[in-house]
Amino acid sequence: MLETPARDFAWSTAAEIVAAVGSGRTNALTVIEAMLARIRSCDPLLNSFTAVTEQRALARAQALDAAHARGAPTPPLAGVPFAVKNLFDIAGLPTLAGSKINRDAKPASRDATLIARLEAAGAVLVGGLNMGEYAYDFTGENAHDGPSRNPHDLTRMSGGSSGGSAAAVAGGLVPIALASDTNGSIRVPASLCGLFGLKPTYGRLSCAGTFPFVTSLDHVGPLARSARDLALAYDAMQGYDAGDPVCADRPAEPLGNLLDRGADGLRVAVAGDYFKGRAAEPVYAIDRVASALGADRDIEIPQAERGRSAAFIITASEGASLHLSRLRSRAKDFDPAVRDRLIAGAMVPAALVTKAQKFRRWYRGEVLKLFEQVDAILAPATPCTAPLLGQQTFMLGDRELPLRANLGIYTQPISFIGLPVVVVPVPLAPLPIGVQIIAAPWREDIALRIAYALESQGAVAAMRPAEF
Repeated sequence: MLETPARDFAWSTAAEIVAAVGSGRTNALTVIEAMLARIRSCDPLLNSFTAVTEQRALARAQALDAAHARGAPTPPLAGVPFAVKNLFDIAGLPTLAGSKINRDAKPASRDATLIARLEAAGAVLVGGLNMGEYAYDFTGENAHDGPSRNPHDLTRMSGGSSGGSAAAVAGGLVPIALASDTNGSIRVPASLCGLFGLKPTYGRLSCAGTFPFVTSLDHVGPLARSARDLALAYDAMQGYDAGDPVCADRPAEPLGNLLDRGADGLRVAVAGDYFKGRAAEPVYAIDRVASALGADRDIEIPQAERGRSAAFIITASEGASLHLSRLRSRAKDFDPAVRDRLIAGAMVPAALVTKAQKFRRWYRGEVLKLFEQVDAILAPATPCTAPLLGQQTFMLGDRELPLRANLGIYTQPISFIGLPVVVVPVPLAPLPIGVQIIAAPWREDIALRIAYALESQGAVAAMRPAEF
């Protein structure tokens, strides 16, 4: 007899689901049927899914249960439902990348590498998720599919461009979702929706089978409601992939073996100057996390503001080059705001792009020197909590700034140079906000150890939304 009631799965972590399936207290089919029912019930409010792969998910769950009945070992993500931002290839579906134009594309013939790896580890894909068009977005508002909504307040943004991924996890529709991050598209939604998010080192996880935005800046990674779930997903997805030319052939010890080491002995500092929060929520969040870690030292990331400017230039220019043919042939089918940014990017002078790339190399070298002094750096993830849907501006100190361009004010200078970052959620009322834990290249283990230690202390946590 199955002992775990279906209603409990919405807020179960991936680790809890694996334990229940492995022990026989439930089975994969029961979990997946319950989560599909929850998606049908709750997603009309959240608008996080653009496709639900119900028949595929049920078949996969039945296969897992049959293997378990034969005595096969329990895989590390047995029965865990997950969903992916719709720029990941899903076999049999067109890869939308949040656009109207891609709806006319042929269905993908195979799954993206990371989907295949998660399913090989026992996870079960349940669908594709809403996102900002072509990932050029920080808000989660899509002109074609409508906005994904923040589960903590349905009148507010989920963040972008991985807004559907964050809304689905924060709303209890899946415990893990895959997302992408070029300038902050994992970290901004994680902050606004109160989740744990991992942007790994550039080249650590394979981007094969994903629709690109800016290939020299694109990262992929997971969102979850616990640090351990991030580690479970990350461990399942690691490994070299010849299908991605920038994927590193660099083995890493499974993070599940490292989390319990905690943060003792790690040198942690707080990013100063440019990263000093000017609003109450990010200031409180940083102070809470720093206090829990005993981090009483500030460190300056040199010329971060110029780093962000260079990131803007490279994003605009490289992003536009990918879409030139679509801009010429189907300009009216773009979200006007995205189209205009891409057109502007196509007109950036080559000399300015060259200058930005030269600065990028210098800046990366200067930031890497900081990790001779510290093991991790804390910084705000967003300058504010979740804005209202449709909001155009926000206050940063005494300055009123355009919202779309500036939600990533603290994330762009980091992704620009490919550093690994874990966002941890600080549970504020009424809305959460995130803190970035930034580590040296290839040291995801350090950022996740710190995240797990903070969660274990109760300093950070994913809040359950009142309405869900």
